[in-house]
Amino acid sequence: MTDHAHVLTDRGSLNRLFGMMLVVCGAMLWGVSGNVAQYLFSAHGINPGWMTSVRMLSAGALFIAAATTVERGKVWKVWTERKSRIGLLIFGTFGMIGAQYTYFEAVAAGNAATATLLQYLNPVIIIVYFLIKWKKRPTGRELSAICLALTGVFLLVTKGHLDQISIAPATLFWGILSAFGGAVYSTQPAALLKKWGAAVIVGWGMIVGGLTMSFFYPPWIFHGQLTPETLFGVAFVILFGTLAAFYLYLVSLKFLRPIETSLFGCAEPLSAAVVSVVWLNVPFTALDWLGAACIVSTVVVLSWSRKAGQRHIEIRN
Repeated sequence: MTDHAHVLTDRGSLNRLFGMMLVVCGAMLWGVSGNVAQYLFSAHGINPGWMTSVRMLSAGALFIAAATTVERGKVWKVWTERKSRIGLLIFGTFGMIGAQYTYFEAVAAGNAATATLLQYLNPVIIIVYFLIKWKKRPTGRELSAICLALTGVFLLVTKGHLDQISIAPATLFWGILSAFGGAVYSTQPAALLKKWGAAVIVGWGMIVGGLTMSFFYPPWIFHGQLTPETLFGVAFVILFGTLAAFYLYLVSLKFLRPIETSLFGCAEPLSAAVVSVVWLNVPFTALDWLGAACIVSTVVVLSWSRKAGQRHIEIRN
């Protein structure tokens, strides 16, 4: 092998390592931000609906501002096409709110670790949806993923005891709902993302969702304790848990394949669980960790399935 080939190989390895670091850092920020939200809800009385409105409006405006500097023509042109306009309104109203508001409600009802793990069921929901839609039998990998997901939920919800539910019913309700919302969020805007780009679609989707939420939870009506910790927590969720995390994820796609980003993205539920235990003293038993491992394994199994990778496009929340 020539020296030039060695240089190219080393550069490729460094790029992959850099991409891995980016996606892991982004996933960890998502996981940590869920715990910050939990702290705001439990310790400072912040309303999950208000947090959703503020997060989507603020982050959406920042996404659009960033997109304007790079793709100014696309930012406003997306609203001139009827099909794209309708798609954006559906995405913002059902995709964004369906994924983000339900997730925050699950966090408020329980904890960030359980809420994040339940939301991570959305790839399995997507696979089941397409199997039903296309009237196909599941492959061995898909069947394994479905069984792992069901086992993980069973362990999280019952701690292995058939006669009891070990988490609040509201946590289970909102968590499963957030998984369905995440499935819509991940699949509905596929054509829009391809045509207009992620920053434009996600930015406007957040603004549409934030404006819709404002009818129910106006961001200018604040309930809770207004302290420096509250302001820092809200800013962290918006700037680091949304804007920075999404940016790191997008940049990582330049160095890694989508399959690899999905695998390393598993750092999100794991970081959420670890931070919940260490910082917020959330009790996590051995069966909880086993359930978490089962749910995370579904992503690993589906990521290695070429057909699964072709059936859906994933974007983050």
